[in-house]
Amino acid sequence: MMILGPNMNFDGFLIMILLIMFGPSILLTIIGALVYKKYRKAAKVLFILAVVYVIISFGICGALMAGV
Repeated sequence: MMILGPNMNFDGFLIMILLIMFGPSILLTIIGALVYKKYRKAAKVLFILAVVYVIISFGICGALMAGV
């Protein structure tokens, strides 16, 4: 029995990995933009967390996608 056939479609897997990489950071950025007027310090923390999440996710998910 072949587990990985020649005609397998991995589009859903790629979309899932991209959502894991960018989803939380986009959500944090949107929340930070919404609260920026009232709570500037909290919004800046959310922006910083979003950038840190992207950097870490590029390292982890990028290594998984590259097969390292």
